[in-house]
Formats: sequence, C-alpha cells, structure tokens
Amino acid sequence: MTVTTIDAKNLSYTTLNQMIRKTVSEGADEIVLEHVIGQRFIADGLTGSVKITIHGVPGGDLGMLMNGPTCIVYGNAEHAPGNTMDNGSLVIFGTCGDATAHSMRGGKIFVRDDIGYRGGIHMKEYREKRPVLVIGHQARAFLGEYMAGGLLILLRRGEGGVYAERGIGSGIHGGMIMIRGDVDDWCLGVGANKKIAGKDEMDIIAPYVQEFCSWFNENPENYLTSPFSCIRPASARPFVNKYTWE
Repeated sequence: MTVTTIDAKNLSYTTLNQMIRKTVSEGADEIVLEHVIGQRFIADGLTGSVKITIHGVPGGDLGMLMNGPTCIVYGNAEHAPGNTMDNGSLVIFGTCGDATAHSMRGGKIFVRDDIGYRGGIHMKEYREKRPVLVIGHQARAFLGEYMAGGLLILLRRGEGGVYAERGIGSGIHGGMIMIRGDVDDWCLGVGANKKIAGKDEMDIIAPYVQEFCSWFNENPENYLTSPFSCIRPASARPFVNKYTWE
C-alpha cells in the first residue's frame, strides 16, 4: 500500500490540486494532506479508489464531480462539499457550510455535526444511483430544497436538537427526507408531505445510520429505536399552479 503525505501549508489551491492529481496518477493508494486551510476543489473530478485523509479545513466544493475516492476530513468543511458528486464517500468529523451535497447524484456523505443552509438542494437519482447524506446533529433552513431524488437523513443527536428553521423539502419532487423525531407542519416547504416513518422507511435508512455510527463511534440504537418523520413529495410537480398553461 502506497501512502503519500503532502504538506498543504502555504500552498495555493491550484498547486495543491496539481500535486494531488500527480500523486493519484502515480498510483498512490492513500494521500494524507496536512495543514489544509481553505484550499478549494480538493478531489474534484477524481476517479478510482484512492483514500484522501485531510487534516484541517478544506475550502468550497470538496469532492465536486468526484467518482470513487473516499475523503475523510478531520475538521470542518466549507460550502458545497459533494457538489454534483457521482460516487465515493465524504466523511467529515465536524461541521459543513451551506449547500452540502448540492446536486449530488451518487455516493455518500456523512457529517458528524451540523450543516448550513440548503443542505441537499437538488439532490437527484437515476436507476441504481441514489445519493445519501447523513447529518449527525442539526441543519439550517431549506433542507432538501428542490430534491429530485436521493436520501437525506437528519439524526438530531441528543435531546431536542434543532432540525431546521423552515422550508424543509421546499419544491421537493423526488427522494426522501428522514428526520429523527417530530417536525412541525410550519417547517414544511411547498410541495412537502410528512408522515411518521414506517418499517419500510426505517429498513431503508438502517444501513446508513449504522455506517454513520461506525465512522463516529456511536451506537446506532440511539437513533434507530426512535420515531422518524418521513418527508416526501406531495406531487411530482409542486409548482404546477405557479405557471400559466395555454
């Protein structure tokens, strides 16, 4: 197994990403990035099975268009990690900024703590491609906005954790949002429909909750024995009444 360490201190994002790509092309199995502080576009467009361990805070669009690698972040991440990601995994031992999993179309993202606004916006799926975003604690407003597919799980670690302010599933027309505990009706966005999750929905999320807990050393029973709210589209065309048809 070939492991390469890169010290990102004082490196521009362009130089750092050039070094990562060169290292991948040379056949490295794992890349360890030290002292990362805001460099953007890490692992963007990478293919294959390389593991990238990041110590620090990666900048925006971590793993954008990524297809296969696993990125593990020991720290927080900035906006839009997993943007249009096709396959692979992002594991974040901290929090994320806005638009986490923006337009994600495959793979898995596990965030130990919180995410910002518009998490999971426009997630989508096609045939066997079903992206998954699991959040450990809380999310801000417009969670799952315009979702066209995929699975979004909010675990609300602890008692009474905040799930989102408002606009959950606004414009949702595909996919499913699972939130531990109850969700007030006023928090739902246009086109979102809520029910108590049944056995079928719980069976779907169980493997991903277990994988989340394996990464962050938690007990999945702390979550899977709780009731969940299941939010799905009320219609495949939530804004049909907003348009004029001849």
